[in-house]
Amino acid sequence: MSNDTNKELVRRFYETIEQERYEDLHDFCHPDFVFYAQVDTPFPGVEGLIESEKKNFDAFPGFKMPLEAIVAEGDLIAAYFTFEGTHTGIPFAGVPATGKSVRFSLMMLLRIKNGKIIEKRSHVDMHDILRQLGAAN
Repeated sequence: MSNDTNKELVRRFYETIEQERYEDLHDFCHPDFVFYAQVDTPFPGVEGLIESEKKNFDAFPGFKMPLEAIVAEGDLIAAYFTFEGTHTGIPFAGVPATGKSVRFSLMMLLRIKNGKIIEKRSHVDMHDILRQLGAAN
């Protein structure tokens, strides 16, 4: 697959997340898909991704996650986002809804196999998010 094709796959994947159409994520992911929220914390399968991510996104109903930059090289895609949302939903990392708005960066590294996303690795500064919610110094 070309770099442009892989980038378009990733763009559509994240548009689907932003639209909160979680069940549609199956269309983008390889049967052997694994999500790593941290280096050694795997969530296997699309269901693992949904379980891990939905609870974060549900804390910020109506969130926006504009894609700021995307780079492709072979089967790897790097995607940089700015997440913006207001904490009016479910608790986030044990913190009850604060009503506070947050804005933070996300960096993702995805690997493509046979035209589908087989691996997603996430980098986010949780301390920064908790600081913005007033739960950390």
